[in-house]
Amino acid sequence: METPRFSGLPSFMRLPVLDPTAAAGAIEIGLVGIPFDGATTNRPGARLGPRFVREASTGTRMVNHATGIAPYDLAACADLGDVPVNPVDVAETCRRIEAFHGALRAGGIVPLSVGGDHLVTYPVLKALGRDRPLGLVHVDAHSDTDDSQYDGSRLTHGTPFRRAVEDGVLDPRRCVQIGIRGSMDAADERDWACSQGIRIVTMEEAAARGLPEVVAEARAIVGAGPAYLSFDVDALDPAYAPGTGTPEIGGFTTREALYLLRALRGLDLVGADLVEVAPPLDPSGLTALTGGQILFEILCLLADAVAARRP
Repeated sequence: METPRFSGLPSFMRLPVLDPTAAAGAIEIGLVGIPFDGATTNRPGARLGPRFVREASTGTRMVNHATGIAPYDLAACADLGDVPVNPVDVAETCRRIEAFHGALRAGGIVPLSVGGDHLVTYPVLKALGRDRPLGLVHVDAHSDTDDSQYDGSRLTHGTPFRRAVEDGVLDPRRCVQIGIRGSMDAADERDWACSQGIRIVTMEEAAARGLPEVVAEARAIVGAGPAYLSFDVDALDPAYAPGTGTPEIGGFTTREALYLLRALRGLDLVGADLVEVAPPLDPSGLTALTGGQILFEILCLLADAVAARRP
C-alpha cells in the first residue's frame, strides 16, 4: 500500500513475485496462474484468465470488511508466476501442473491457483491428494463428472472430478457440489456422481432451501479433514460473469457467492482455485473484476486455515 494500486507491474493482489523454486520456507500461500484452455469444449479464452485476473486483483486491499480477516497478517503470501503449460498438449500440461503443485506441497506451500479451464483442477488434486484423499467444496454450474466427451477424450474440462475420484485423490463421500444447473451431455454425469456418494446441490435446491442451510450441510459433509475449494466463475449468473466458456442462466448473484464463501470459514482448506474466467468473451472486464474479488475472498479462507494449523 506504499504506491497507488494502479501503478507498478501487476501481480496477484500486488504481492511480491517469487521464483517457486526459492519460495519453500519463505512463504505459506502461493498464488499461481495456469493459463491453459486446451481442454475446453465450448468457447475458448480462459487461457487469458490469469493475466486479466492479476490486473483486476490489484484493486483489492488489506482487510476483509465482512469477516475481519487480514490475510497478509495471517500468512506469508506471494505470486509464484505461471505453470509453464504446453498449449497444444493436454496430457503434458497435466503432468506439468501436477509437478509444479507437487513441488509446492513438498515445500509446505498452500496453492491458490487461477485457471484456465476446469481440467486444471484435476492435476492439482493429484498433487495435493497423493497421500490422503481430500474433501471438496465445488461451486459450479456443472458437475464436471462426465466420463468422456466427443471422440472419447477423457481429459476435458467436463471430466476432472470423475478422474480425481477414480485416481483416489478425492473422497467422494466428502465432496459437495453447489449451484449445479443447466443441461447435461448425458444423465450418467449426475448418476455416476451420486452413485459414488458425491452430494449435488442443484441451483434450484439451493434457491428453495436457502444458502445458510445449504452451507451448513456442505460443512457437515466435508467435516474436519483436509479439503479443497474449487470455484468455477460460471457458478454465477452470466449477468454477473458473462466472460466464461459455458455460461448458464439462473445462477448465483455475486452477493450470494460472497455469502457462500465467507460461510466456509473454518474448513481445513489445503488448496483452492478459481477457474473459467475467459476475458475475451467479456470486453467490459466485469468477469475479471469479479474473479479478482472472489480470489481475495478465497485467499482470506486459506490464510485463516493456514493460521489455524500452526502450533
